[in-house]
Amino acid sequence: MAQVVGFVEAPEVGLNLPLDVRGTAFQQRVWQALREIPPGDTVSYSQLAERIGAPRSVRAVAQACGANHIAVAVPCHRVVRRDGDISGYRWGVERKRELLQREARARAGSP
Repeated sequence: MAQVVGFVEAPEVGLNLPLDVRGTAFQQRVWQALREIPPGDTVSYSQLAERIGAPRSVRAVAQACGANHIAVAVPCHRVVRRDGDISGYRWGVERKRELLQREARARAGSP
């Protein structure tokens, strides 16, 4: 738990925990792609769909993000709408906004 809290406070450090993430093969692909997005970066749902080789599966990608039960470790908060706006988040839009702001500040090197 301390590692996860530390990661939220300093996302640039990374999170190296063994995860027992269970889901469909498609969900696994989405969640792996999410873990490859660097802290401070965001992608759109359509960009994520393209990254996993399923450009027509934008809604399925969004559903896989919603099915993610491991907040922060599988960073679905880094996925935004095509226009860059923040959309729904399993743990609340305000929490998503705060996580993104923390990551942006950490990337910029400010507290």
